[in-house]
Amino acid sequence: MANQKFIIKPAGEEHCQYAETITEEMELSAQARGTGIAKRSPEYIKTKMKEGKAVIALTASGQWAGFCYIEAWGHGKFVANSGLIVSPEFRKHGLAREIKREVFKLSRKKYPDAKIFGLTTGAAVMKINSELGYYPVSYSDLTTDDDFWKGCQSCVNYPILTSKNRSNCLCTAMLYEPKSVKKAEQKKLSAQFNKNLSLFERLIKIKRAMFLNIAKGKNALAKVKDKVNQSS
Repeated sequence: MANQKFIIKPAGEEHCQYAETITEEMELSAQARGTGIAKRSPEYIKTKMKEGKAVIALTASGQWAGFCYIEAWGHGKFVANSGLIVSPEFRKHGLAREIKREVFKLSRKKYPDAKIFGLTTGAAVMKINSELGYYPVSYSDLTTDDDFWKGCQSCVNYPILTSKNRSNCLCTAMLYEPKSVKKAEQKKLSAQFNKNLSLFERLIKIKRAMFLNIAKGKNALAKVKDKVNQSS
């Protein structure tokens, strides 16, 4: 398996046959992590393939191995590389990193002036992003396009996002800026983040525990109020 060769390239209409498998694996992966990603239908994935806004990884025999797609927001001012997924059979062999690199190249080619951003709870994805030149930012640095944030509604953590007025959640926001005047600063921030990734992982765990405890407290309070209302 370690010597498995993959073909990683922009997806096309001929790859629509894999759309159902991809969406099923996305949902299973989100459930396993206990977090969530914007739920997409096979039809949506097919559209991305037909538009040339996706990257697919296949084995030499044509077996699906991984996938990621591009979404543009704010009239092309912002771009997100979303739905990164690798088939369980081919995980832990560096395939996610290669797919991210290819979809990043495709994003830069299609939207050369756009800021590329991502929201993730995964340390592995954060590390890959930092290698590409992303650095952590606040949610206010991302697109304000309501359609993007509506995509978070299928995430189990959506109540946390709305309770924070879209200013914070369990996901970490990361951004790549194409402007050359910021290249030096961007590279420095990315290097610092990569160096302190283990510390950042611990901070994420603390943030997750804090938010989830707050949510549990609110749920417990709501149950008490319901009981009081029922007995009165």
